Amino acid sequence: MPNLENIAGQIAASLLEIEAVALRPHQPFTWTSGIKSPIYCDNRLTMSYPEVRDLIAESFAAIIRDQYPDAEVIAGTATAGIPHAAFVSQKLGLPMVYIRDKAKGHGKENQIEGLIKRGQKVIVIEDLISTGGSSLKAALAVKEAGAEPLAVLAIFTYQLDKAASAFAEAGVSLQTLSNYTALVETAVKEGKIKPEDLELLQSWRQDPASFGK
Repeated sequence: MPNLENIAGQIAASLLEIEAVALRPHQPFTWTSGIKSPIYCDNRLTMSYPEVRDLIAESFAAIIRDQYPDAEVIAGTATAGIPHAAFVSQKLGLPMVYIRDKAKGHGKENQIEGLIKRGQKVIVIEDLISTGGSSLKAALAVKEAGAEPLAVLAIFTYQLDKAASAFAEAGVSLQTLSNYTALVETAVKEGKIKPEDLELLQSWRQDPASFGK
């Protein structure tokens, strides 16, 4: 059973260890939006490390058991949230579905694959929160299906103000296992970045659009 009080640091350390996260404060990555970022996070790598993926799954399951005991369905976002939703639903003995970014253009034109019934209470599992747009779209699909999204649970968040505002405005609860602050603090502690780069890394979260300019 994971210690949820320390889970942000534990997950951050795991992501750094398996190199699912890279930090480059002086050679920033470029996102598809054009934003320069000192961090790149690829949580898909966690699937290849059984101990890490089990820590993630058990942490999600512990949160659901404790805070959302009436959850009836676990929904994974396509594609990166699907495996984690599968691991969690198996631990909890609950049905699972997955949610596409948009409805298929053929066949039954489903956006949600799997059985979801009207009125069911649903937890949406996501791997990463940047601006929050895709996760909220998944929660909206659950609502449109007549079910109730209790919360979005994600492995990691960049902690951008835009995401926090979007979730607050939509009235959807968001919880993450780890976050940018915990990751940077862990990276400094482990000597993966220099202490003098800490201020630079923190400035990005406050104003991503001006970073690297």
